[in-house]
Amino acid sequence: MKDLLSIRSYSTRPTEHAHSYNQLVLPLQGMINIRVGTFNGKVSPRECVIVRSNEIHLFTAEKEARFIVADLKKLPDLIEDSPHIVFEISKPLSQYLLFIESQLENELSPAIEQAMLNTFKLLLCEQRLTPKLDIRINNALLYIEQNMSEPIIISDLAKVACLSPTQFKKNFKKQLGITVLEYITSLRMKKAQALLTHTDYPLQIIAEQVGYTSLSAFSRKFSQFFGLSPTKFKQ
Repeated sequence: MKDLLSIRSYSTRPTEHAHSYNQLVLPLQGMINIRVGTFNGKVSPRECVIVRSNEIHLFTAEKEARFIVADLKKLPDLIEDSPHIVFEISKPLSQYLLFIESQLENELSPAIEQAMLNTFKLLLCEQRLTPKLDIRINNALLYIEQNMSEPIIISDLAKVACLSPTQFKKNFKKQLGITVLEYITSLRMKKAQALLTHTDYPLQIIAEQVGYTSLSAFSRKFSQFFGLSPTKFKQ
């Protein structure tokens, strides 16, 4: 077989099988219930489940569920060595899946399909392989992504997660290994770095897009994070 990306929907009736190749299943909408290895539960959009070659797995899915499935002869080393069966995927990979869906549905183009597969593999190698998160923490992460340009307050995130601020901070660090503020700062600085590299936006606009109304505060934080100022980085 050759490596392949495809769009799938699964039966609402339990199906059990195994195959001689590896498979990554990434929900686009709806959820899949799957039992594979030591995992037995639901996999949702923004997550990926690893099915290794010759591994028996059983699954059912909601009627409206759709997935991008990658059939791979060899898993990327990062995933091959991972102890996780289900992991969170990044926003860029999640968005890229929508492009894959649109392309596969509308045009047959072997050259583009090969390019998509190559890019898909490159994006896989950039994943942090964060294990499947508590849905409450996942909701907070989505809130952070959607409100990057706004002030983000711990108490608001705790409400989104339906936890007290103390419980939220404790659960967040336990599941992601860093504090909430460290996570938000890292996300903002990496986005600022990308905007500085790939756009011609003025520094003030970039600062505002990553949640800083004060240019001096943004420059100070960027310098602390990367070791040089936004202006020098841009140069």
